[in-house]
Amino acid sequence: MRVMILAAGRGERMRPLSDVTPKALLPAGGKPLIVWHLERLAAAGFRHVIVNVAHLGDQIERALGNGAAWGLHILYSHEPPGALETAGGVAHVLPLLGDHPFLLINADVFCDWDPETAAKIPMRGRLAHLLLVDNPPHHPEGDFALVTGKHLTLAEEGRLTYAGIGVYSPRFFTGLDPDRPAPLAPLLRQRILEGAVSGERYAGKWADVGTPERLRDLDTQLAREAQERAATEEKTP
Repeated sequence: MRVMILAAGRGERMRPLSDVTPKALLPAGGKPLIVWHLERLAAAGFRHVIVNVAHLGDQIERALGNGAAWGLHILYSHEPPGALETAGGVAHVLPLLGDHPFLLINADVFCDWDPETAAKIPMRGRLAHLLLVDNPPHHPEGDFALVTGKHLTLAEEGRLTYAGIGVYSPRFFTGLDPDRPAPLAPLLRQRILEGAVSGERYAGKWADVGTPERLRDLDTQLAREAQERAATEEKTP
């Protein structure tokens, strides 16, 4: 299974930090956000990763190189100023993603979900499978409702938040112009109405690192957990 990491966004809400550093490279817990993803992907056995870049994309390429530092092979999709938005960015590189379902990850989220499970998700009759989390304080209304096991609806009751991680069939993006911007949310709603999207609730650690304040909170949390682990290891004979 191949992977695409979305890293082309301008990060307006992350300013002024994102004026000089792309969101994907902002550090939390001692390493750039995107590196957390790369490490988990490599540990799960993934090898081929596509990263789309636009705003300050040269910094991302210099920092990650060809991915060899993590045992990965990274290809870059260069988008024009302003980028192609989420769905447009994927449509732009569909030939590189192949004919099989692929894993799509937002670079600006932190999640300890094990990506190894992505290849085990049954996609028969589905065009996408989304990872959903409990609604965070900054997004209390949620996105989609999860009912009857793994079926997604647009009902207002019982909504959860899309974690920015999902498995997608290339057919999900059929009909999109590969060179025109296209947001993902309207397409998701359309596919959900068609009954073509499933999902699952994830109860582990997740953070949408969309503002300097949320980045600082995550950094503090990860630093504290690292100190606690170090203290435990010191006590272990």
